[in-house]
Amino acid sequence: MRRLLLPLALAAAVAAGHAQAQSFSSLEERMTESEFKAAGLDKLSEEELAALNAWLAREVGETAASALAEDRRGFPADRYEPDLIRSYVPGEFRGWSRKGELITLANGQVWEVLEVSSRLSVKLTDPAVTITRGVLGAWYFKVDGYNARASVKRVK
Repeated sequence: MRRLLLPLALAAAVAAGHAQAQSFSSLEERMTESEFKAAGLDKLSEEELAALNAWLAREVGETAASALAEDRRGFPADRYEPDLIRSYVPGEFRGWSRKGELITLANGQVWEVLEVSSRLSVKLTDPAVTITRGVLGAWYFKVDGYNARASVKRVK
Protein backbone atom coordinates (compact mmCIF):
# COMPACT_ATOMS: atom_id res chain seq x y z
CA MET A 1 0.00 0.00 0.00
CA ARG A 2 2.77 2.46 0.94
CA ARG A 3 4.60 1.72 -2.33
CA LEU A 4 1.49 2.81 -4.22
CA LEU A 5 1.03 5.92 -2.10
CA LEU A 6 4.34 7.57 -3.01
CA PRO A 7 3.77 7.42 -6.80
CA LEU A 8 0.23 8.74 -6.26
CA ALA A 9 1.55 11.60 -4.15
CA LEU A 10 4.21 12.41 -6.72
CA ALA A 11 1.67 12.35 -9.54
CA ALA A 12 -0.64 14.61 -7.56
CA ALA A 13 2.21 17.02 -6.89
CA VAL A 14 3.07 17.14 -10.59
CA ALA A 15 -0.55 17.81 -11.54
CA ALA A 16 -1.13 20.33 -8.79
CA GLY A 17 1.75 22.70 -9.20
CA HIS A 18 5.41 23.44 -9.53
CA ALA A 19 8.54 22.91 -7.51
CA GLN A 20 11.14 25.56 -7.34
CA ALA A 21 14.59 24.83 -5.97
CA GLN A 22 14.52 27.80 -3.62
CA SER A 23 10.98 27.30 -2.26
CA PHE A 24 8.96 24.17 -1.75
CA SER A 25 5.26 24.18 -1.05
CA SER A 26 3.79 21.19 0.73
CA LEU A 27 1.25 18.80 -0.73
CA GLU A 28 -1.46 20.40 1.40
CA GLU A 29 -0.73 23.78 -0.22
CA ARG A 30 -0.47 22.39 -3.75
CA MET A 31 -3.53 20.16 -3.81
CA THR A 32 -7.19 20.87 -3.50
CA GLU A 33 -8.96 19.12 -0.63
CA SER A 34 -10.57 16.65 -3.04
CA GLU A 35 -7.21 15.85 -4.71
CA PHE A 36 -5.64 15.36 -1.28
CA LYS A 37 -8.39 12.93 -0.23
CA ALA A 38 -8.45 11.15 -3.61
CA ALA A 39 -4.73 10.39 -3.23
CA GLY A 40 -5.42 8.97 0.24
CA LEU A 41 -3.12 11.50 1.91
CA ASP A 42 -5.75 12.44 4.51
CA LYS A 43 -5.20 8.99 6.05
CA LEU A 44 -1.55 9.70 6.90
CA SER A 45 -0.50 10.78 10.36
CA GLU A 46 1.08 14.23 10.72
CA GLU A 47 4.51 12.57 11.02
CA GLU A 48 3.97 10.48 7.87
CA LEU A 49 2.78 13.50 5.90
CA ALA A 50 5.75 15.56 7.10
CA ALA A 51 8.10 12.76 6.05
CA LEU A 52 6.46 12.58 2.61
CA ASN A 53 6.73 16.36 2.15
CA ALA A 54 10.40 16.23 3.21
CA TRP A 55 11.04 13.44 0.74
CA LEU A 56 9.34 15.38 -2.07
CA ALA A 57 11.30 18.54 -1.24
CA ARG A 58 14.59 16.64 -1.21
CA GLU A 59 14.08 14.24 -4.10
CA VAL A 60 11.80 16.17 -6.42
CA GLY A 61 12.67 19.78 -5.58
CA GLU A 62 15.87 20.30 -7.54
CA THR A 63 16.10 17.34 -9.90
CA ALA A 64 12.57 17.49 -11.28
CA ALA A 65 11.91 21.23 -11.13
CA SER A 66 12.08 21.52 -14.88
CA ALA A 67 9.94 18.42 -15.40
CA LEU A 68 7.12 19.59 -13.16
CA ALA A 69 4.56 21.88 -14.73
CA GLU A 70 4.59 25.43 -13.44
CA ASP A 71 1.55 26.32 -11.35
CA ARG A 72 -0.41 28.46 -13.83
CA ARG A 73 -3.79 28.46 -12.05
CA GLY A 74 -5.49 31.81 -12.33
CA PHE A 75 -3.61 32.99 -15.41
CA PRO A 76 -5.37 33.19 -18.81
CA ALA A 77 -5.18 30.21 -21.19
CA ASP A 78 -4.32 27.66 -18.51
CA ARG A 79 -3.85 24.04 -19.44
CA TYR A 80 -4.62 22.91 -15.91
CA GLU A 81 -7.14 25.02 -14.11
CA PRO A 82 -9.09 23.55 -11.20
CA ASP A 83 -12.30 25.12 -10.01
CA LEU A 84 -10.85 26.15 -6.69
CA ILE A 85 -7.59 27.03 -4.98
CA ARG A 86 -7.20 26.68 -1.21
CA SER A 87 -4.39 28.35 0.69
CA TYR A 88 -3.94 30.94 3.40
CA VAL A 89 -2.64 34.47 3.72
CA PRO A 90 0.47 34.34 5.92
CA GLY A 91 0.67 36.82 8.76
CA GLU A 92 -1.81 39.58 9.50
CA PHE A 93 -4.61 40.11 6.98
CA ARG A 94 -6.91 43.13 7.03
CA GLY A 95 -9.22 42.26 4.13
CA TRP A 96 -9.83 44.48 1.10
CA SER A 97 -11.57 47.74 0.41
CA ARG A 98 -10.57 48.89 -3.07
CA LYS A 99 -9.53 47.84 -6.55
CA GLY A 100 -5.82 47.24 -7.10
CA GLU A 101 -4.96 45.78 -3.70
CA LEU A 102 -2.56 42.81 -3.87
CA ILE A 103 -2.98 39.67 -1.76
CA THR A 104 -0.08 37.22 -1.45
CA LEU A 105 -0.87 33.62 -0.51
CA ALA A 106 1.32 31.15 1.37
CA ASN A 107 1.79 29.17 -1.87
CA GLY A 108 3.48 32.22 -3.47
CA GLN A 109 0.57 33.25 -5.68
CA VAL A 110 -0.22 36.97 -5.83
CA TRP A 111 -3.78 38.07 -6.64
CA GLU A 112 -4.98 41.59 -7.49
CA VAL A 113 -8.42 42.80 -6.44
CA LEU A 114 -10.36 43.79 -9.59
CA GLU A 115 -13.79 44.54 -8.23
CA VAL A 116 -15.13 44.71 -4.72
CA SER A 117 -18.76 43.64 -4.50
CA SER A 118 -18.57 43.78 -0.72
CA ARG A 119 -15.82 45.24 1.39
CA LEU A 120 -14.12 43.04 3.98
CA SER A 121 -12.61 44.77 7.00
CA VAL A 122 -11.04 42.26 9.38
CA LYS A 123 -7.91 41.72 11.44
CA LEU A 124 -6.98 38.05 11.09
CA THR A 125 -3.79 36.03 11.38
CA ASP A 126 -3.07 33.37 8.74
CA PRO A 127 -6.68 33.15 7.49
CA ALA A 128 -7.63 30.25 5.24
CA VAL A 129 -8.88 31.43 1.85
CA THR A 130 -10.62 29.93 -1.14
CA ILE A 131 -10.34 31.23 -4.68
CA THR A 132 -13.00 29.86 -7.03
CA ARG A 133 -13.29 30.05 -10.76
CA GLY A 134 -16.39 31.71 -12.17
CA VAL A 135 -17.66 32.02 -15.72
CA LEU A 136 -15.68 33.57 -18.56
CA GLY A 137 -12.36 33.26 -16.74
CA ALA A 138 -13.39 35.19 -13.62
CA TRP A 139 -11.90 34.29 -10.23
CA TYR A 140 -13.38 35.11 -6.81
CA PHE A 141 -11.47 35.47 -3.54
CA LYS A 142 -13.17 34.60 -0.25
CA VAL A 143 -11.90 34.30 3.31
CA ASP A 144 -13.20 31.09 4.89
CA GLY A 145 -15.98 31.87 7.35
CA TYR A 146 -16.95 35.22 5.78
CA ASN A 147 -19.56 35.94 3.08
CA ALA A 148 -17.76 38.84 1.38
CA ARG A 149 -15.93 38.10 -1.85
CA ALA A 150 -13.84 40.05 -4.33
CA SER A 151 -13.26 39.53 -8.02
CA VAL A 152 -9.51 38.94 -8.49
CA LYS A 153 -6.92 38.15 -11.13
CA ARG A 154 -3.63 36.42 -10.62
CA VAL A 155 -0.57 38.59 -11.22
CA LYS A 156 2.15 36.22 -10.02
